[in-house]
Order: sequence, then structure tokens, then C-alpha cells
Amino acid sequence: MIKLHNVSKTYSPDTVALQDIDIHIRPGEFVFLIGQSGAGKSTLVKLLTSQERVTNGRIVIGEWDITTLKQREIPNLRRQIGVVHQDFKLLEKKTVYENVAFALEVCGASGKKITQDVPQVLKIVGLDEKQDRYPTQLSGGEQQRVAIARALIHRPKVLLADEPTGDLDTITAKSIVELLKRINDIGTTVVFVTHNREIVNTLRKRVITLQNGVVIADKEDGKYFI
Repeated sequence: MIKLHNVSKTYSPDTVALQDIDIHIRPGEFVFLIGQSGAGKSTLVKLLTSQERVTNGRIVIGEWDITTLKQREIPNLRRQIGVVHQDFKLLEKKTVYENVAFALEVCGASGKKITQDVPQVLKIVGLDEKQDRYPTQLSGGEQQRVAIARALIHRPKVLLADEPTGDLDTITAKSIVELLKRINDIGTTVVFVTHNREIVNTLRKRVITLQNGVVIADKEDGKYFI
């Protein structure tokens, strides 16, 4: 599903963000990507979404070799990779329904597809009864659920969650993790970038640890040990 072979990213001769990264994430896996600030996590996320290009190496996601991806092909790639950020990036003047529908509208989806798919996704994240509310009328956890629904609307094969619980309290964070687990259970590959030691150690999934731009550990049923 996701293969990184000998991937390096250098921003200048003196700034090596990633060096010789080899990672293979299988379809349907739930993987934590951890590491302290400056470890290279953010750079890796940008490479996976083609916000940045590799300096050396190769990245393949599904059938996409994104190392050689043309600029015009990037939007299609990003529909295969749902991304959830720490900040929700919701449109405040649009309702829950409209925020999710907008992701389809910009791709030229038909009205029929929008009215069919949006309610289904909102039901998955538990917001089907709040579709007419605006972001300011929702809790932080509910806003993150809207962001997850928006990421799921294209039925991506991969969900990349970049510190999705960073601004949430412990109880709300656990509910978001449970939601991501359910999404993983229905077949979506989940890559969860986090600093949250408790979540990692409780869930006991595969853990890939970055330090100074290098993978220092890759363990099944791992722990946050740095």
C-alpha cells in the first residue's frame, strides 16, 4: 500500500530532514508514526501528500509512484489519501453538511452523488443529527469528526491523521481514536502521527519511530519509548 525505498529529503546542504528511509505499510494496517519535534514526521507527511518532493529514493502509494508524479496528477492522488490535521480547517460559514459536501463539489461531483454520500459519511462519524450546525456550534471533538468525514468523502484507501488529537482533552481524544479504529476495521489503512504516549501504549499497534530523520525502530505491537 505505502512503500518508501531509500527516501531522503534535504532542504539545504546542512539541513537533512530525512535520510535513507525504508518503510512498507501493508493494506489495512494501523500504524503509529512517532518521534520528538524535529524528528522528520512533518516532512514525511508532506512527502506522502506531494507537498514536497523527495531528494532521493522512491515512494509508491497503491498504484501511484508519487516520486515521478506530474503536477496535474496530484489532486487525483490526494483523493486517495484522506488527511486529517490537528487544526480542523473547517469553513466557519458552512454547515457540517456543507463542509463535507464542499470537498465533492470542488471535484465536480453530481448533486445526486453529494446527497447520497454525505449523509452516509456523517453517519459513520456520528454527526448525522448535527448536519445543519455550524462549526462554532460544535465541540472540538465534533469539529474533528467533521474533518474526518471530509477526509473520508472520497473513500480513500489511506487515512493520514497528523496529530488529530493534539488540541483535544483526554476523553475526547480517546473517542477520536476509537473512531479511527472503526474506520481501520472497515479496511482503510490508517497512519497516525502523534506525540501522545498514552494512546500509542494503550492501542498497541505497529509503531514506527523517527529520530533525527532516521527510522530507529519499527515494531509490531510497539510502545512509545523515546
